[in-house]
Amino acid sequence: MSRAVMFRSFGAASDVLEVVEVPEPHAGAGQVRVRVKAAGLNPVDWKIALYPQVATAYRITELPSGNGNDFSGVIDEVGEGVGSWKVGDEVYGGRRCYAQADYVLADAAILVPKPAGLSWEQAGALDIVGRTAWAEVASQNLTAADTVLVTAAAGGVGVLAVQLAKRAGATVIGTASPENHDYLRSLGVIPVAYGDGLVERIRAVAPQGVTVVLDNHGAASIQAGLDLGVDPSRINTIADRPFAAQHGVATVGGGAASREELAALGLLIAAGAVEFPIEARYPLEQVREAYALLQAGHLRGKIVLVTE
Repeated sequence: MSRAVMFRSFGAASDVLEVVEVPEPHAGAGQVRVRVKAAGLNPVDWKIALYPQVATAYRITELPSGNGNDFSGVIDEVGEGVGSWKVGDEVYGGRRCYAQADYVLADAAILVPKPAGLSWEQAGALDIVGRTAWAEVASQNLTAADTVLVTAAAGGVGVLAVQLAKRAGATVIGTASPENHDYLRSLGVIPVAYGDGLVERIRAVAPQGVTVVLDNHGAASIQAGLDLGVDPSRINTIADRPFAAQHGVATVGGGAASREELAALGLLIAAGAVEFPIEARYPLEQVREAYALLQAGHLRGKIVLVTE
């Protein structure tokens, strides 16, 4: 037997998520089995567990269901027809509703090799936020002529997006809670606080104007971009698609980058060229406490579950 995080009914993560014993899975044809080292948390996880309509959107139609998407670990079984991986390879990737467990079965094609400089926790938290940050930044073809506003800039997507935007040469402004302002400054980002008066604060630090908004927060931040005179085609949100549709705002993201782009980002983090902070680590059994911290917000980077 092995362990997996599951939910048997819909409800708050603090009520429905539990660690249960399940039969140990084995790799089938075209699959590998990964002994999980770390599994990252994402807001979509608790939304799937809470809202049946969100679960349906992710093709989860029957309960009980597993939980989580992002994982890292070591391949310990290789199925028939897999020539690209071998037992002992260190990998990371994502598999929706299977990641938070001792073992994950994965199609060989979805995995990425873990470079030595990338920690298990970083690799295990990278799939969704890494793909999303890469895609949203790449969608705007940034140059040194751009001044970019990134909202929720210290969070899992935002902290990567600000650094990728900086690497493109842009001037970057980031919204965050005050306790994260010094950290953003250390990344070369101009921090501003959320809340009333946001547009005025942005104008004060960017008299040259803002040309791009990468929104990871929601409608209020999209509206701030519009109030700043940013062309809607150069506003991209991952946080409020209905509001975006009303205003012609782009919605690139949602884990859209390719496996190759995810691998490239992993190499940048491993080399120290991009920072990817881990806010907290919890043992698998403390999954409810981990999600309570995630839902409290104002994080710096990611939260992960570890299996050992």
